[in-house]
Amino acid sequence: MSTLFIRDLPESERPREKLLRYGAAALSNRELLALLLGTGTVSESALQLAERVLATAKGLTGLAGMSCEELQKVKGIGPAKAAVLLAATQLSVRMAESARGAGTTVRSPQDAAKLLMVEMKHLDREYFRIVLLDTKHRVIDTPIISIGNLNSSIVHPRELFKECIRRSCCAVIMVHNHPSGDPEPSSDDLDVTQRIVEAGQLLGINVLDHIIIGDNCFVSLNERGLM
Repeated sequence: MSTLFIRDLPESERPREKLLRYGAAALSNRELLALLLGTGTVSESALQLAERVLATAKGLTGLAGMSCEELQKVKGIGPAKAAVLLAATQLSVRMAESARGAGTTVRSPQDAAKLLMVEMKHLDREYFRIVLLDTKHRVIDTPIISIGNLNSSIVHPRELFKECIRRSCCAVIMVHNHPSGDPEPSSDDLDVTQRIVEAGQLLGINVLDHIIIGDNCFVSLNERGLM
């Protein structure tokens, strides 16, 4: 690969100038990533470094799932550049979540899974979240209740229902991810679900479902008749 730095490109082909003239939508993934990186290495341009990052990640979806440590294994990516990339991917996730907005009505397991699929499908450990709903099943919030290790998530009914009571919700849907990408429920998942459903009955809070998110797929324990 020959070394061609961005300053050597015609002005009309430089990512920053191109963005300012035509808008961000006119830039390729490589060009957008090069702008975030800012600089390349001694032997390659920011565009060439961006190309290698995308190749290593196997595209944007893979990039969103990379950790800081994994990013720094790419030659030319140090802590500063890794931090910028992680911040950018997290912002994109949060913008997608914000676009859904509170007030969305959940009518089915598919609606509940769609709320959090983008954010949770590539997490490297189990996150346990809840979807808080009002009397018309509109979303109030989707807080994180616990974060587990690489293989499991630990959640206590006390922490879950404390958030439900604090936000005055009428119903709740449990959601957690399986980092393996396989959403099939474990025996622990079934045990936790049963304990929380029983606690909800005592408190008068309707536990509607437990959604397990995998890699672009999910399982609804309610649809399976497992709760």
